[in-house]
Amino acid sequence: MASAIMNMTSGAWDWVSGELNVPFARAVVFGVHIDGHFVIEVLLVVVILFLLSRNSYNPPKKPLTEKEIDDLCDEWVPKSLHPPITKEMEEQIQSPILESAAGPHTVIDGKEVVNFVSANYLGLIGHEKIIDSCIGALEKFGVGSCGPRGFYGTVDVHLDCEAKIAKFLGTPDSILYSYGISTIFSAIPAFCKKGDIIVADEGVHWGVQTGIQLSRSNVVYFKHNDMDSLESTLDKYIRENGRAEKIRRYIVIEALYQNSGQIAPLDVIVKLKEKYRFRVMLEESNSFGVLGASGRGLSEHYGVPIKKIDIITAGMGHALATDGGFCTGSVRVVDHQRLSSAGYVFSASLPPYLASAAITALDHLEGNPDVITKLRSNIALLWNGLSDIVGLSISSNTLSPIVYLKLKKSTGSFKGDMQLLDDIAQRALKEDSLLIGTSKKSTLDKCDLPAGIRLFVSAGHSESDIQKAAESLKRIAASVLSDLK
Repeated sequence: MASAIMNMTSGAWDWVSGELNVPFARAVVFGVHIDGHFVIEVLLVVVILFLLSRNSYNPPKKPLTEKEIDDLCDEWVPKSLHPPITKEMEEQIQSPILESAAGPHTVIDGKEVVNFVSANYLGLIGHEKIIDSCIGALEKFGVGSCGPRGFYGTVDVHLDCEAKIAKFLGTPDSILYSYGISTIFSAIPAFCKKGDIIVADEGVHWGVQTGIQLSRSNVVYFKHNDMDSLESTLDKYIRENGRAEKIRRYIVIEALYQNSGQIAPLDVIVKLKEKYRFRVMLEESNSFGVLGASGRGLSEHYGVPIKKIDIITAGMGHALATDGGFCTGSVRVVDHQRLSSAGYVFSASLPPYLASAAITALDHLEGNPDVITKLRSNIALLWNGLSDIVGLSISSNTLSPIVYLKLKKSTGSFKGDMQLLDDIAQRALKEDSLLIGTSKKSTLDKCDLPAGIRLFVSAGHSESDIQKAAESLKRIAASVLSDLK
């Protein structure tokens, strides 16, 4: 009987799947009219009954003893939350501890040193007017706002600061963030989503890299500051992607690259943007207050109308000697971030005294444009002093306050290069009270640019400070790098 049923079912199934293959088809099997669906339902019932008839898993009836439980717990070793910390890693995270403000001169271990590691471009750290504005804001508003901007953290000084920045740059509106580096890695995911395309310079700093990663967009990197590479990347994407016109497309660059001291050719980038119909996101943390005749950044430097740049972000911890950051652009660009940017929506707002400091710093910059002239004079003086340094070459732009020195002849490994450069930096601090930094990178940093020494030049440095730095570096480099000639 079972055999007959199986044969009947098999024959009916072959007939339904092979010849009929039509919904609601009917057939006559052994003189009985049957739909095709009926056969499938019978098979499903058979499978369900088969599964129900199988024995389910029963846990062991004998429970574990307390000793067995304790033994299992003792044997369990949780996986480490992080890779093992090596001696080399411990040495890398050790850095000098400042005992005073990070001005052109600072104190380390009770000894005054010349400071070339702070991005105090306009020399405003410790400026009397900025300190007074902070004191006034502290007395009026207290230390912090204790709440996000969208709830109860907006203070009138925040609105004044946003209006001041927009007016200074000539944009319709701007938005303040409470932490400088969070500005760029909050703004990018606010506009770039999964499925969008980002074409980014391979030399962007870690904050930009983080924003790109958080966006989950499709990312293509072009060679650092190479416009031929950028154009070929844009052209290739447009040609090979049939849906390009329906996808949001962005070019992400820095105005002045923190990892190299190079300046992006904005005039060329804007032409490529318009040719291939991309949007431009520009990170100006190191160029705001520095480039351009009045410190208005890269657009002023190249004479490009600022409205041609879709989104501009910058941290205020460099030229303005305060903290926080801002994003500026059209009213729609700014309003979108007030509801969609994580760094704005979920962070307590910028402490009011820091916003007040930013306003005062901008007032000082507008009233004293000669501070930019002084900065450029110091940069040129350092360039002249380091022109014939042994074993090193300057790879940064002549207008960049980040003077970047890299090895003329590499050891063949990033680790080996860093050891030599760290040796130079440590000897400069120990022998000449000169505080300089190397391009140390986090393990999360994906930038592959060569290792180097970075000197952050300030308008607050004196000529003797610049000459001391040049003479110290030339002497020590000749001693350390003599074997690499």
